[in-house]
Amino acid sequence: MWHVKESKMEKTDVTQYKVAVLAGGWSDEREISLQSGKACEKALRNAGFKDVDFLDVAADDFVTSLANGGYDVAFVAMHGRYGEDGCIQGMLEIMHIPYTFSGVLASATGTEKEVAKSIYRSAGIPVPEGVDVACDAEIDEAEAAKMVERLGLPIFVKPAANGSSYGVTRVTSADEIATAVKKAGAEGDRVLVESCIEGTEISVPVIGNEDARALPIIEIVTGADFYDSKVKYEPSALHHVIPARLPEAPYKKAQELAVRAHRALGCLGASRSDFIVKADGTPVILETNTIPGMTESSLLPDSARHDGIEFPQLCRMFVEFALQAHAKDKE
Repeated sequence: MWHVKESKMEKTDVTQYKVAVLAGGWSDEREISLQSGKACEKALRNAGFKDVDFLDVAADDFVTSLANGGYDVAFVAMHGRYGEDGCIQGMLEIMHIPYTFSGVLASATGTEKEVAKSIYRSAGIPVPEGVDVACDAEIDEAEAAKMVERLGLPIFVKPAANGSSYGVTRVTSADEIATAVKKAGAEGDRVLVESCIEGTEISVPVIGNEDARALPIIEIVTGADFYDSKVKYEPSALHHVIPARLPEAPYKKAQELAVRAHRALGCLGASRSDFIVKADGTPVILETNTIPGMTESSLLPDSARHDGIEFPQLCRMFVEFALQAHAKDKE
């Protein structure tokens, strides 16, 4: 029998709450999720939390451990499928366990890139031009030529619902498109084919709930064709320039658009929106991560550190945001 604990909100010191750090899972990003989870577990302990457990969502006893653990809050350190797409959030809602970061709808919407793009457009946030195709679409020579005519070259082919650049291909000729679509659709997701926006690549972290604010912007500097999964998890000093080397106007505009994206999607706790800033200063949004990477050298923690927020304090803030959101939902 499961005994799901209804969280008590009367504790005056947030470090008295019992926290379950949820990590791992089954996605392509499992290893990074485990790293994030271990880093967050350590940071929470360093922040003064006495009762913190690390739970691998893929473990056979995960559900019973979570249900019978008497947890006050779950710290979600999962990435990719089942973690960022609303699945684990829905489970936690049913179990009445408060949890960090966005809820079911914002998580699912943020993961589905084409759906997110429609919300960005409605919010007045510039997006790349692109087309959405089925994962098993047969792209013949004529169809590929039409895509190139519409989008130009190079173009990016990516899964419509994946993270950390898994399955992404930078295509430089029409005859590469069919293979790139098959690669991107290998997991059964729809595929997004987008124009390549030239400019300065930046990432803008946002923290908070209704009072969300942008942190210092990170400029991404790599020698690669794009910021792929290998580059993302190399030491931050190799690729992060904080604050980004942008003129004041586009810098402030990118921060404003990142907060707008956070609110338009309905994000809570944190998000991180990636942009390309064009030569004319226009920031074009690529995607919003509703659970940004949470190793100490990941983009959001790196930016927070430059804002004077050390990693243990940041993780404590995320627990506080989660409890605030849960309390508001119960009003």
